[in-house]
Amino acid sequence: MKIEIKHLNQYYGKKQVLHDINLTISTGMFGLLGRNGAGKTTLMKTLVTLLPVKEGEISMDGISIQKKKAIRSMIGFLPQDFSMYGNMTAYQAMEYLDVLSEIDSTTRKKRIGELLEQVNLSIHKHVKVKAMSGGMKRRLGIAQALLNDPKVLIVDEPTAGLDPEERLRFRNLLSEISEDKIVILSTHIASDIEAAAENIAIMDNGHIIFSESIEKLISQADGKIFTVEVPRTELKPVKEQVQVISLQQEGTLSKIRFIGNQHASIMNHPLVLQEKATLEDAYLYLLSEKGGKENGAISKRIFH
Repeated sequence: MKIEIKHLNQYYGKKQVLHDINLTISTGMFGLLGRNGAGKTTLMKTLVTLLPVKEGEISMDGISIQKKKAIRSMIGFLPQDFSMYGNMTAYQAMEYLDVLSEIDSTTRKKRIGELLEQVNLSIHKHVKVKAMSGGMKRRLGIAQALLNDPKVLIVDEPTAGLDPEERLRFRNLLSEISEDKIVILSTHIASDIEAAAENIAIMDNGHIIFSESIEKLISQADGKIFTVEVPRTELKPVKEQVQVISLQQEGTLSKIRFIGNQHASIMNHPLVLQEKATLEDAYLYLLSEKGGKENGAISKRIFH
């Protein structure tokens, strides 16, 4: 199974929002990373045929995306703004969607049971959707996206708003599903992708600025990431010299993780330590190298 995207351009009116997108995605987990507004949702909506292809070509398993019925039969989709019928129970909601899919009753009953078990909702199948936690609703969303046993599962910002425990459970579920399907995980949270995917594409302002393995991306930031502890009174001048990745307050000290700058005086500080780069570090480093800055610094909110 393979998805091929060639020279894709998309527009909202006269405004171009995707610029010459070229990607090849194979079976397994594929991460699509970018801050809010980077173009990820537009690309997802195009892949699931909610937006027509204006310029370029997309094929899935050799089938052109212009053949919407065939494409939709092989896709499961969990959108960012997913919602279901609040007064229905989990089982009733799944059964209703199954009926709409014209699946026969025998297959339907077996399939619903299997899917609710897979997403760990069997014991909650009689709970109304409106009474579920955010994580339970997202897992139910995955179950409905898998009803037609798709070859491709596309999830858009699935962990937004979830607590750490639910986020971990959700990532593990997606990893399990990706063993025999293409799973495209679109997010602005670097750690979600680092824990689950091998290959990644990074979007910024409608462009793909990186598309390869996570390992290669991280290697680009090796030797560029540092930490230092300084008194709080020295924090401001440090922030003016380097791009800060994270900041922790420990009593009267501030522990700063930052991208190194050979011209910054802080690099001569005796307590500066070089650190092993993470995906989050590498993502920030890439954006800084590509000029993707917000008023001189990347906002940390895009990761947390």
